[in-house]
Amino acid sequence: MRRVNILPDVRTLKLLADELGVPLSYFFCEDETSAEIACLVAQMTEREKKELILSLIQTKT
Repeated sequence: MRRVNILPDVRTLKLLADELGVPLSYFFCEDETSAEIACLVAQMTEREKKELILSLIQTKT
């Protein structure tokens, strides 16, 4: 018996993400920490996201 790997399309991943309560980007994170960050950021308002970006930029410089 031959095993076939089938990759889900983005629409299917979006349905899974919605069902699991995670953002679509969750499936593309390469480590657990990045996935956790993606989940937290997805819960933020646009204003909070912009503030976070500014804070990260300031921390980096």
